[in-house]
Amino acid sequence: MASIPGSKKSEQQQRMMRSQQAPSFLDPLHEWRRLFAEAWGTFLLVLAAAGGEVVAALSGGAVTPGMTAAAPGLAVMVIIYFMGTVSGAHLNPAITLAFAMRRNFPWRRVPGYIAAQLVGGFAAAFFLKTLFGTAGALGATTPASGISDGVALAMETVLTAGLVNTILGTAAGARNIGANGAIAVGGYIALAALWSAPITGASMNPVRSLAPDLLRGEFGTTWIYVLGPLLGAMIGVLFEWMLKGKPTASGSFIAQGSADDASPS
Repeated sequence: MASIPGSKKSEQQQRMMRSQQAPSFLDPLHEWRRLFAEAWGTFLLVLAAAGGEVVAALSGGAVTPGMTAAAPGLAVMVIIYFMGTVSGAHLNPAITLAFAMRRNFPWRRVPGYIAAQLVGGFAAAFFLKTLFGTAGALGATTPASGISDGVALAMETVLTAGLVNTILGTAAGARNIGANGAIAVGGYIALAALWSAPITGASMNPVRSLAPDLLRGEFGTTWIYVLGPLLGAMIGVLFEWMLKGKPTASGSFIAQGSADDASPS
């Protein structure tokens, strides 16, 4: 019998180890790992997104608009690296719903993910309020002066559709493993904020907007930042069907987490 080259043998052993570990990790009793990852990841995202605005107000402009625009994108990129394989790093109810509509994520797990995201987002806003009060309106996202609710809704819808397409489009094969997916998603968020944050705040995430609004008690425009991302998610999923057709196994692998950093064999 021919011997297996060292590198091939090592790769085969790693795959065997992963196949032995996966059933334990995928056990429903271990769902708490993914829920904790979503709560912690969303906490860090909202902390960076809302916190950038808070510190900008407190620092007298030392944190520039460009910095506050880039912060959420960089945060998402880092979060995908360190916990993307645990939960899929949704960090956003609109993304969780998009993965479910795309049939990459089971609907029965959607409520738990959204609840975890809400907990993480509210915890981040509470943390900021405890430290800094309501400085910078607690990082709230609101339409700019002179921007109508309809324009703001259209902007948030389109921005979120682009985000969903970026995430679903990189959740195929090896593209969302390692650098490519993290950079693409984080880069899109930063790019969207760089040109549109002065108009709407470029939220694209209901939790990111709802958490500061809840703690500051202002809900006049909250509906824009809930409805817009949800509409955008539906449009993004529709476009993904048009672009790629049926969902793939690799998309489910990315959406649900894998407990390791390798692509499905």
